[in-house]
Amino acid sequence: MIIVTGAAGFIGSNLVAGLNGSGRKDIVVVDWLGSDQRWKNLAKHSFEDFIFPDDFGAFLQNASGKVEAIFHLGAISATTATDGDEIIRKNLKPSMDVWRWCTRERVPLFYASSAATYGDGSLGFDDTNPIDELRPLNLYGWSKHTFDTWALAQTSLGKAPPRWAGFKFFNVYGPNEYHKDDMMSIIAKNFARISAGEKISLFKSHRPDYRDGEQLRDFVYVKDCCSVMLWFLTKATESGIFNVGSGAARSFYDLMQATGAAAGKQAQIEFVPMPEKIRDKYQYFTQASMDKIRAAGYDGQFHSLEAGVADYVANYLAKSDPYI
Repeated sequence: MIIVTGAAGFIGSNLVAGLNGSGRKDIVVVDWLGSDQRWKNLAKHSFEDFIFPDDFGAFLQNASGKVEAIFHLGAISATTATDGDEIIRKNLKPSMDVWRWCTRERVPLFYASSAATYGDGSLGFDDTNPIDELRPLNLYGWSKHTFDTWALAQTSLGKAPPRWAGFKFFNVYGPNEYHKDDMMSIIAKNFARISAGEKISLFKSHRPDYRDGEQLRDFVYVKDCCSVMLWFLTKATESGIFNVGSGAARSFYDLMQATGAAAGKQAQIEFVPMPEKIRDKYQYFTQASMDKIRAAGYDGQFHSLEAGVADYVANYLAKSDPYI
């Protein structure tokens, strides 16, 4: 069996869809559904069992010899999280527990890290560089960075799964993100307004070297992220921490124009001041270096911004049923 934690979430449910598409239905999904429509993220997909996170440890105690791999994607993913104890309970400790189990049982482990570990980007976005000097800007990024650091330390001591990878996901967008509220991509937030010909808002720049709306991000389509993870499951031989992005920084202005083009409308944009409370922590540029994952043998192609947005809009956001 293959285990996916966070399986009802954004990336997790897309991975379950990808596994089903590759012929795998022997999937154990681990998550909460809550009351925010996350059940729809799994409604079209097949799996073998559903486990609540509180019962996952007991489940693993009886799973020896039965697990092919674990994708550990479950976590608090809000960059605005402020409860440090909750972050330890739901992000750091479960990751350590899963790592130790996979090490003991000799099961490959693939887990979600984040580009938030790079902090303000002053040290670049190169996953071949040592990570000790990285300083994340928020609690979520710190939790991911702390586990990355811990995983590398364990590996240096010979206490690691037989194969493992941590994925530093950049700005992921795509179907099944609708439960994420403020953490949704601005494509999902603004599609209906653009389609209706209404104005949308982007942040003004508060730096002289960037024009309004020209803040840059590495936007990566969720389907590409899943292709990477499926490749690691079936073909990769190397272990380590890898960037997962498009490798091309694009502006928020470009993103909204691509959304408008896909919707057959001209995006009408107004620029508003950025809230003061986030100005000193705001990233103006992210761009994944993809050399390491290419060197590891991954040769899959990533959607361009325009192609990814066009697929997202035409096949999901513009449909009465937007779920994959």
